[in-house]
Parts: sequence; C-alpha cells; structure tokens
Amino acid sequence: MTTHCATGTDYRLELGSARATISSVGAALRRLSVNGTALTPGFERHATAPFFCGKVLSPWPNRVRDGRWRHRGRVLQLDITDPEHHTALHGLLCGTEYRVVRRTSSSVTLAAPILPCAGYPFALDTTVTYQLLPDGVVVTHAARNTGSGCAPVAFGAHPFLAIGDVPTDDLTVTVNGGHHIDVDARLIPVGMTDVAGTGWDLRRGRRVGDLDLDDCWAVPRWSTHTLRAPDGRTVSLRADHDFGYLHVFITREFPTPAGPVTAIALEPMTAPADALNSGTGLRWLEPGEVFCASWAVRYDESG
Repeated sequence: MTTHCATGTDYRLELGSARATISSVGAALRRLSVNGTALTPGFERHATAPFFCGKVLSPWPNRVRDGRWRHRGRVLQLDITDPEHHTALHGLLCGTEYRVVRRTSSSVTLAAPILPCAGYPFALDTTVTYQLLPDGVVVTHAARNTGSGCAPVAFGAHPFLAIGDVPTDDLTVTVNGGHHIDVDARLIPVGMTDVAGTGWDLRRGRRVGDLDLDDCWAVPRWSTHTLRAPDGRTVSLRADHDFGYLHVFITREFPTPAGPVTAIALEPMTAPADALNSGTGLRWLEPGEVFCASWAVRYDESG
C-alpha cells in the first residue's frame, strides 16, 4: 500500500506479522512492528521527522566542523545545518524526496542522486533498500560514483528503537563497543578511550533512564547492540562489518500525541563525526565503483 503525506510518500510493507512504513523524504524508517509490538516510536504523517528520526545519513553521518574540509589543496565549504555547534550535520539527503525504483509487498528500494555542490563537488547515485524479515527489517545502503574523480563516502542511519508500550527509560541498553569516541564541546572527536572501568562501558547494559547520551563508540565487525525490556524481550540493531561505529542519542523531548517522552536512537555509521577532515572510516570510490553496507533491526519476544 502507498499513501501520500507531508513527509513525502509512505510505502507500507508487510511480511507475516512484520509491518513497516517507509517515508520517501530522507528514506526514513517511520514505523516498524512485529506481531503487533511497535519497535520504533514512529512519528505523525503530517509532522517533520523529529530529531532526524529514521532518516538516511549520506554521504557523511554526524558533523563536519564548521562545515569546512580540504580536498586537493582546496578548502570546501558545506552549508551550516547545525547552528548550535556551527557544523554541517548528517549529509545532503535528509530533506530529499527519494524515488522508488523497485517495490514488492515486503520490500522497497528508494534512490536519490547526490549532485556536485560547493562543499561536496562529487556525483553519486545512492539507494537504500528496506527488506522485511519475519522478525524485523534489513536495510542495505549503496552508493555508486557517477563522477570523473575519486569521491569520499560514508553511510549512517538514525533509527529510534522501542519495545511496544514499555517506557524507554525502563529499557536496558547494551552497546558492544570497546572504545568511546571522545569529543569537544562542539561534539567533534578529539580522541578515543578504552571503556573498561569507565562509565562509557555499556557492554553489560545500563538502564536508559540513568543515562544522558549523545555519544559514539568504535564497535567490532558484525556488531550487535540491544534494548531489553524488564520482561526479557529485546530489539537489536545488528550491523555488518562496514559499520564500525555506533552513535547513541537519548532525548527526553521526543514528541507524541500525549506529550514529550524519552526516546533512544541507535545509529549505525561507517565513519565517525568529522570524517571528511580526519579521513577515519571514509571510503574513497573510484569512478564507477560501488560501496554497499547493511544493518538490521531484529525482535526477540522469547524473553
């Protein structure tokens, strides 16, 4: 089923008891449920996606300091989209309406080009595919360099996760990351800390209500990170070997019809913040070269 809304076109997917709604603006995962249990907090059809909820972050995730970076001796200036920290935030496609290129009852592939601009003088064809699973969804990102020069690329996504009507503050979050990315006051990386013996060690889980996070971890290849309800149900984010970083963002101001609530985003990223300057995690694509990477959300109600 397809519907039109303020955030573009909604594509509704079904597979067994799994349901998803994908919005074309930002190729956003707007809703996901399995067996009637909501695995995302969702957002209203006539509202802008709050806090980048569910959107694709490309060709860089997170921030670029001052929106400025160097390429072949030239200083390139991106638009400042995060005035609070004076940075260029979350790439070039968050406000873009993607077009559908392939569709089944349980999957959709959306595409959007990246055209050369002053701060990013490269051309890419990008796609994102959402494929429902019996217990969740797998998401595959791809970018092909359609230009004549080598192009830097990184992927990210901004899914907020939930477990039904369990208050997010009562969920336990586990992050399978051994090193915390340390940042300055503008949330730009300045180093890395081994989490052992620190408050950044979430490998054994911490209650969301006890945390205040807008933080990133370096994670191992094929990593899994979870939210667990008090009754043992879990929703997990599983990332492939290219997603070497996980950003966790908690807000107490996520809008709902009943008022603001706590929400948590587990954001897989192939590169950390300010990668256009540091080079960390960037993939440099030759003309015609394609970069693909995947992550998934999986639900386990066995307890």
